[in-house]
Amino acid sequence: MNAVPGSGAAPRAELTIRGLIIGIVITLVFTAANVFFGLKAGLTFATSIPAAVISMAILRAMKGATMQENNIVQTVASAAGTLSSIIFVLPGLIMVGWWNGFPFWISFGICAAGGILGVMYTIPLRRALVTDSDLPYPEGVACAEVLKVGSGEGGEDVSASAAVEGGSSGLMAVVVGSVVSALFYIVVETKVFASDVAQYFRIGDRGAASGYDFSLSFALFAVGHLVGLSVGVAMLIGAFIGWGWAVPHFTLLHPAAGDVADVAQGAWSHYVRFVGAGTIGVAAIWTLAKLVKPVVSGLTSAMAASRVRKAGKGATLPRTEQDMPIGIVGLIVLLCMLPIAWLLGNFSMTSGLGSHTALLVIGGVIFVLILSFLVSTVCGYMAGLIGSSNSPLSGIGILVVIIAALLLVAGVKSDLPADSGKALVAFALFITSVVFAVAAIANNNLQDLKTGQLVDATPWRQQVALVIGVIAGAIVIPPVLDLLNHAYGFLGAPGADPAHALPAPQAGLISALAQGVIQNNIDWSLITIGGLIGVGLIVIDAVLGATTKSARLPPLAVGLGIYLPTSTTLMIVVGAIVGWYFDKRAERTTKAEAIKQLGVLLASGLIVGESIIGVVVAAIVVFSGKPAPLALVGDSFQNASIWIGGAAFAAVTFWMYRWIARLGQKA
Repeated sequence: MNAVPGSGAAPRAELTIRGLIIGIVITLVFTAANVFFGLKAGLTFATSIPAAVISMAILRAMKGATMQENNIVQTVASAAGTLSSIIFVLPGLIMVGWWNGFPFWISFGICAAGGILGVMYTIPLRRALVTDSDLPYPEGVACAEVLKVGSGEGGEDVSASAAVEGGSSGLMAVVVGSVVSALFYIVVETKVFASDVAQYFRIGDRGAASGYDFSLSFALFAVGHLVGLSVGVAMLIGAFIGWGWAVPHFTLLHPAAGDVADVAQGAWSHYVRFVGAGTIGVAAIWTLAKLVKPVVSGLTSAMAASRVRKAGKGATLPRTEQDMPIGIVGLIVLLCMLPIAWLLGNFSMTSGLGSHTALLVIGGVIFVLILSFLVSTVCGYMAGLIGSSNSPLSGIGILVVIIAALLLVAGVKSDLPADSGKALVAFALFITSVVFAVAAIANNNLQDLKTGQLVDATPWRQQVALVIGVIAGAIVIPPVLDLLNHAYGFLGAPGADPAHALPAPQAGLISALAQGVIQNNIDWSLITIGGLIGVGLIVIDAVLGATTKSARLPPLAVGLGIYLPTSTTLMIVVGAIVGWYFDKRAERTTKAEAIKQLGVLLASGLIVGESIIGVVVAAIVVFSGKPAPLALVGDSFQNASIWIGGAAFAAVTFWMYRWIARLGQKA
């Protein structure tokens, strides 16, 4: 299992039993924490970097550990952690009153079959979106840098540039970044520092409202540094469209009483997000069209590799090009369709749609087979552009549930009794959850494969680890969801206590969309407006590409800026601008590349620290039963905490970049 065919190098530890066991154990903790955190805050966090750091600490005490074995551990854990994004859809079946719990085998089947299908679809996409692409993959690159630095000073697996003069400076950058972001996060949890700097206000005297929200998150700041200025500026333009025009416009059209923050957030939630979804939809279709050629090229390369193996020359392939054979990929895809077909058939029979079971099963399998591949491509591209944590999976869920609901309306609604609307809504959510499981995995797997490319890993071994991670996550997610449902419930679900229920915002939005389409009360004009904005952005980007050397306006990134809350986008923008300025200053020095590399490692550390401590705090919240178990001050301290937290964030940022620049000069 550890031999490396055709590499000319000695056998090394990579896909090992101990690595898989460590990865599965980390998975149990991270997945449970991610499910709770996502239902509570509407966000999930990437688990690959924290998993890599933890596995390095464990494997260093064991004989023969390698960077590639560490990579397998983070691959297993990240696959399962990302699968927890199924919480953006599956609780909708509780919210619409169809389920009152999460049946284990059905929920497991959705997660496992969809997740494994997602792994298979990303295999031919690897060449198109990773090997032959210049996408930044911020989290994949950050994880690779952490693995390289953590593999030891001057190790044979560490490149000179990544190690930064032997690794000591690079390791110091990662450690300092991790400690700073972790400590800052802890202070934020005490409420001595505010979690964000936000302000909402009225515009004029006609009731229009708007606002902004800078999340004081070093992880988001670091993502901005890693994605670069082009994506950051595009997201800023999206935020301006959303909050400079759309929110004031819709609060003016639909005046509401109450606190100005609630009014502005309500307009964004009920109107602007749908505009953003339309923009993302058009941009995603355009992105998919541009990717047809490289995807076909990737499939052709995979076929060629398969022919080489059949000719008995598989050992001649470079290690970094040894994917799972495409024939096996195709077979597993077909095998995944069997449990999916059974799940769809069983659901249609038990939901009162039995008279249309054959149509729903055959049409559903075709729907999953085709749409899942398209969604995998788009999600992989978005993750490569801005990172898995910030990729708007719920936007994909919106598009998928709309398409599913429209097909159900066109295909079977007219032949069903008038009271079958609820069953159709449930079926739309059910089939969307299968496609969403595929999307969630595709959103993460290419990030892992990018990490593998940078650390000289063997793709097929990573792909096996991804499948194992999916199965581990699929086992954990249903009981955790069931536990949280019975402990708290979900906001809007029948019988749930609004004072204690988990918000699950994406699941609420997607279930409302399914109901709106099937009951014919959705506002299509919002999605149309977003689509027209997307078309305009595509034209502008094409003009910039034809008339300038480097200026671009990625339409998808602008769509993300409209769709995501400013609490996410604005700090990414700040990080992108600061990172660009830091790199420009570095270019004036004699050790520009070393300083820039240390900046990347510092950003990686910032993500590591906040991610790990986020898991710890989420666990404390779950076990303590308190929403803010670390709080030292009350709400009366809020105004002071904003000034103190904002000033501290700016001061710490200035200090870190000044320190890292000096460290680079000494390297």
